[in-house]
Amino acid sequence: MATLQDLAERIDRLLLRQQELTRTNALLQQQLTSVASERDNLKSRLTAARSRIDALLERLPVKSGEGDGA
Repeated sequence: MATLQDLAERIDRLLLRQQELTRTNALLQQQLTSVASERDNLKSRLTAARSRIDALLERLPVKSGEGDGA
């Protein structure tokens, strides 16, 4: 049977572990927020780049006879 001292030590270790996990969770939450923000920024930049490419493609002249094998 565990003594009162053994139980107190186990509780202390559990409390320390819980504090470590809480800190780790907070850091992971910060990283997630940062990565999500970076992802949103990259998606926005990609959309803008696609729009610019589409605009450039529309300015290209269309060849006459395109697709007739000539």
